[in-house]
Amino acid sequence: MRYIVDHLPPGTTIKRQLLVTNRTDQDRRIDVYPAAATVEGSEFKFGEGRASNELTSWITLDKAAVEVDAWGEARVLATITVPSAASRGERYGVIWASATSAPRDGGEVTQIHRVGVRMYLDIGPGGEPVSDFSIGELRPARSPEGEPSLTAQVTNTGGRAIDLTGTVTLTEGPADSRAGPFAVGQGVTLPPGGSGQVIARLPAELPNGPWKVEVNLESGMVKRSVTAQIQFPDAGQVGKRGSVISRMTSVWTVGAAVAGLLLITGLAVLARRSRRSPRPPAGRPRERVPAGR
Repeated sequence: MRYIVDHLPPGTTIKRQLLVTNRTDQDRRIDVYPAAATVEGSEFKFGEGRASNELTSWITLDKAAVEVDAWGEARVLATITVPSAASRGERYGVIWASATSAPRDGGEVTQIHRVGVRMYLDIGPGGEPVSDFSIGELRPARSPEGEPSLTAQVTNTGGRAIDLTGTVTLTEGPADSRAGPFAVGQGVTLPPGGSGQVIARLPAELPNGPWKVEVNLESGMVKRSVTAQIQFPDAGQVGKRGSVISRMTSVWTVGAAVAGLLLITGLAVLARRSRRSPRPPAGRPRERVPAGR
């Protein structure tokens, strides 16, 4: 998934075009609407139903619903108008596309399929806030069932919210063995100044070690890596903190603005930029992390 991401001065108006695609063999009525979201703890959380916040009050859509033929598509224009008196800071929201399915034969439950494009808008004068993060403590562990995991503590040291993805690779293990890369669990979002943990869950047959572990994390064009020496404990225990060998940082900047793309349950939403506006922050992933839960 991609996102609608911008740094905007107060008084700015931007437009985004949403392409709603019906990837089923039935005609659909699809409701389209903005709704509230927050970043709490280490999660991007969606409000219930059509919950509103300050950002949603700035958004207007040229259509509230579209009739889309089977395997067809329709377009919706979103206009975001930032008041001239808007205060500095990040706002979060989502533009949903929602379709309702009739109950199955003999059933009484109506299914609602909802997908969306996340919105991260930073408001304030001047240039784009820097996006950055640091990787802290690495801690190996095993569950009571013997499944190993590695937890990395991460702190958002920049001025924009970050969504973390990445991998863990193990080398120089017993008999010079290696394993991975293994993906870290997705869905970790940190606000500016926030801290949280990302966890990689590993195969149960992995021996205790010792291992050389390389953790590669990224948020958009900001990438950080840390290499450490670790040893997994026995089942049901938490191991000693990893001994760091090296750290590496890569920060790439891009001039292209962000569009939104999402595919879930036969429905797709595509957000396209209708005019140029300030470039997005470096620290935002371009394709990952599902919007709906």
